[in-house]
Amino acid sequence: MRHLKKGRKLNRTSSHRSALMRNLVTSLFRHERIRTTDPKAKEVRGWADWIIGLGKEGTLHARRQALGVVQDEIVVRKVFDTLAPRYKDRPGGYTRIAKIGRRHGDNALVSLIELVPADGSVKGETSSGAKKARSRPTQKAKEESAKKKWSPRQSAKKASA
Repeated sequence: MRHLKKGRKLNRTSSHRSALMRNLVTSLFRHERIRTTDPKAKEVRGWADWIIGLGKEGTLHARRQALGVVQDEIVVRKVFDTLAPRYKDRPGGYTRIAKIGRRHGDNALVSLIELVPADGSVKGETSSGAKKARSRPTQKAKEESAKKKWSPRQSAKKASA
């Protein structure tokens, strides 16, 4: 059992894994969208949320902690000056993962991880933040769709006539 074993190992040593995550987080903040494998995207999501939380904190200590992970002063400045104010009212969930298919070389699942926009629009939600309610079709709509149904016999009769 994996009690208290946090994080994915990704078949790497601990130093390689931390270097990989630091590079992925830096690239994500620099470009605001990266393409990577599914497990890496799921793992980097937590790191990115943590760094944006440090940016929202805004203290010198938080900036130094972020510099310990990101190691690019320009990217840390971007996190603290532009990204943190963008998400000041958002309690979490600053990233979105979209699965985009499989990689040709090794058939690995590939995902696109990106920072959500400032307005908070998420795929599948309306502008008010509530999900759209699905409505059942009315009896009239059911009758109209039944009339429109196509059958191969009808089209064969029309072709021969």
